[in-house]
Amino acid sequence: MQARAILLDIEGTTTPVDFVYQVLFPYARRHLGAFLAARRGDDEVRADLARLRSGRDDDERAGLAPPAWGDGAEAEVAYALWLMDRDRKSTGLKSLQGRIWEAGYRSGELLSQVYDDVPRAFARWTSQGKTLAIFSSGSVLAQRLLFAHTTAGDLTGYLSAYFDTTTGPKKEAASYARIAAELGLPPASVIFLSDVTPELDAARQAGVRTALCVRPGNAPAEAGAHRVIRTFDEMPA
Repeated sequence: MQARAILLDIEGTTTPVDFVYQVLFPYARRHLGAFLAARRGDDEVRADLARLRSGRDDDERAGLAPPAWGDGAEAEVAYALWLMDRDRKSTGLKSLQGRIWEAGYRSGELLSQVYDDVPRAFARWTSQGKTLAIFSSGSVLAQRLLFAHTTAGDLTGYLSAYFDTTTGPKKEAASYARIAAELGLPPASVIFLSDVTPELDAARQAGVRTALCVRPGNAPAEAGAHRVIRTFDEMPA
């Protein structure tokens, strides 16, 4: 069955790892305290903080010794930084990071990087009638912002759907089955591109087709049963 939808990871797949770790994450760290001091009363931020509090309690019950939780922004910042130091895929944290990056993109301080082959691949695939979607641990807001503010221009016109950890963990097969259902397609007509083999393994278990992206700067990964591509130019789809 020919692929009717292409599901894409971001970090190490469409976007260099260095941009995420050397630009986006440090920006969020620098602005976290000021952001919470100014916005922690907003309803959506309060919801993010409630998710953080729930996750922090889970970490404590698991014996992970997270920072103590208090009534002010200082404790919230401490726990968020603790999560960042561990590169945790916390839904509350990812949502907060997206809100902080939103201000950076709007001010012009942030401009996203994508690999050179991404814009032409997006154009080629959509001209073939394929649906393009994103599945990333970053929030849907962060995903939209990244593709709306790239050095190649606004690429959101090519993208039909965005999925984050509210859909499910990226290393669980059920997440990919759920995505295929939301796209209205059988899993076998979806192909998932990622640089992380366990994510591809999970997608394959759900019946989704897969390809491992090997990009400069990515961590070494065993391809296993997955097709390997080094550029989207290798994959007409």
